[in-house]
Amino acid sequence: MTIEISDAQQRFQEFFKKEKYRQRIAQLSISGKNSLAIDFEELYGFDQALAEQLLAKPEIYLKNAADGAKEQLRIEDVEYAEKVEKLIVRVVKLLGKEQLRRLGSKNMSKMVMVEGIVVRATPVRPMVQVAAFKCKRCGTMNYIEQTGQFLKAPGLCLAIDCEKDGPFEFSQEDSTFIDSQDLRLQEKPEDLPPGQLPRVLACKLIGDEIVDVARPGDHVSIVGIVRAFAPSLMGMGKLRTFILQLDANSTEVLGKEPETSPPTPEEEAQIRELSKDPYVHKKIISSIAPSIFGNEHLKEAVMYLIFGGVSRSLPDVNIRGEINALIIGDPGTAKSQMLQYVSRLAPRGLYTSGRGTTAAGLTAAVVREKGGSMSLEAGALVLADKGIACIDEMDKMRPEDRVAIHEAMEQHTVSVAKGGIVATLNARTAVLAAANPSLGRYEPNRTVAENISLPVTILSRFDLIFVLRDVPNKEADGKMSRHILEMHRRGVSPVEVQVDSELLRKYISFAKSIKPELSEDALKRLSEFYLAMRSASESEGSPVAITARQLESLVRVSEARARVALRPIVTPEDAEAAIAIMKRSLEEVGIDMSSFKVDIDLIMTGRPKSIRDRLGIVLSTIMDMEKLTGIVERDALVNELETKHKIPKNEIERMIGQLLREGTVYEPREGCLKKT
Repeated sequence: MTIEISDAQQRFQEFFKKEKYRQRIAQLSISGKNSLAIDFEELYGFDQALAEQLLAKPEIYLKNAADGAKEQLRIEDVEYAEKVEKLIVRVVKLLGKEQLRRLGSKNMSKMVMVEGIVVRATPVRPMVQVAAFKCKRCGTMNYIEQTGQFLKAPGLCLAIDCEKDGPFEFSQEDSTFIDSQDLRLQEKPEDLPPGQLPRVLACKLIGDEIVDVARPGDHVSIVGIVRAFAPSLMGMGKLRTFILQLDANSTEVLGKEPETSPPTPEEEAQIRELSKDPYVHKKIISSIAPSIFGNEHLKEAVMYLIFGGVSRSLPDVNIRGEINALIIGDPGTAKSQMLQYVSRLAPRGLYTSGRGTTAAGLTAAVVREKGGSMSLEAGALVLADKGIACIDEMDKMRPEDRVAIHEAMEQHTVSVAKGGIVATLNARTAVLAAANPSLGRYEPNRTVAENISLPVTILSRFDLIFVLRDVPNKEADGKMSRHILEMHRRGVSPVEVQVDSELLRKYISFAKSIKPELSEDALKRLSEFYLAMRSASESEGSPVAITARQLESLVRVSEARARVALRPIVTPEDAEAAIAIMKRSLEEVGIDMSSFKVDIDLIMTGRPKSIRDRLGIVLSTIMDMEKLTGIVERDALVNELETKHKIPKNEIERMIGQLLREGTVYEPREGCLKKT
């Protein structure tokens, strides 16, 4: 059955007589808008043939729908109807989505719905709808409706007594403009067939309501009309092969599902009930990557990282709430599996691996557009804003690329000054990174900085650092082998999941709206721990145990633990749990927590204070001897340090070697030393 075009307007007007749409049309004058959204499913239920014709011939039927809505507006509010020149009807939620890579000639001039990730968005630019041209001969204003990419001038003056071919002058004041924006849409990773590269599609957005809705990194659903245009070669004319483009009719930001789809009343009841369970933390920990055996402390840290602490914006500084964690582990300890799982579970998660990652890919790239102008393209940390960036094989990244994440990890911004673009982008991203020990396996008798080829400037920015060691243990190995073999035999995880991933995703999103505050008791407990650790460093020459950075980390972790239970107050139990996991992290980094012989410089500078003090003695001795003799004999220096400072000879040689490698001292000739 087909609907005659002449009847279509009447049918649309009947559709708009529904109570829901009458209210929407009546509200247009209050909000001052000129666009009306209609739900395609409702139109399909009202008149199937009309809905099908709208998909097949969208241009004609959208105009009919706009005319029908205008007629209804005249009934609801005649004054506003006279003011509004053109009413726009926007269609949302088609019955089925079209795959981005399946778009082709069969879809041309049809209405489709596609989903994807916005990878680039141009600034909003005004586009002329009706251009006004003033005839320079007679002064008559000619109004020409504009279509296509280029501005069209009138052929002849419309004045009867003139009718000359110009010259014409474009009048900006008398022309009608509308906001427009271009988006670049890319296929979602989960829609990608094996071994295929993601496809991209250019989308044109026109209208104040749909521009600037989606930002780079957003998952969007766009309903629009598929167009094709022929690119042209200079002096050769247009090509036979056309390029597809989507003229957007409506845009909806999906995010990653839970961000925008709030839990249903039943799910909210489930979430609240689960939060009241005294064992809620254990249940959620057991539901994180159930196929990965053991590593309970690491899963607990991942739970805190996903839920996150509370960010605070003070007049002078911003305090980050996101938690950064680093996993250093022997090969085969399921680091990559954990990162992949977190990137899928987090409401806005991204996974990237070290060697194939560049500074521009992580932060932002400046790209040259067709017209020669420069624009920004968001990188992984910007795309994962308010989410989690999982960086695998971090030690394999080139040093010049790794520097790019310093600012993002502490300040939560990405600053760019390239090609005339000076910008600061938000990157409020929690970083979960994994790295392998530089010698293949983790050596417990060496410091973290020696074990891993990461600079201390990055190590100090991680709130929690965990070392996963593959140590043979008969009992643990037996349990793990049973777990892995059972998983292969049954095809599912042998561990029973307490909270399924879909509910857990919604739980995380729901919890993010809660902003826990420190209670007096929790504050007192954190303060006691911090002061006890610092007092161990008070005696002269004792190493620094803990810094303000770790205190802030403790606050973030305790807030995250309160958030897991949907509590608005951080309790002393939360503070105790935060202290326990911080102690575990510091112990694994090689710091002895049983005696308060703690040296945070292992993380902050890469070497303990005792070694730095001895290096200082060696350097000052070289400088003193240099003042007397001008150049220092190596043997005389060793003898002086052995007798006066009682430092063993082999250690002196090792420290001299270290100073030579660092370039602090040099050898002008063999056997002689001089300070650089």
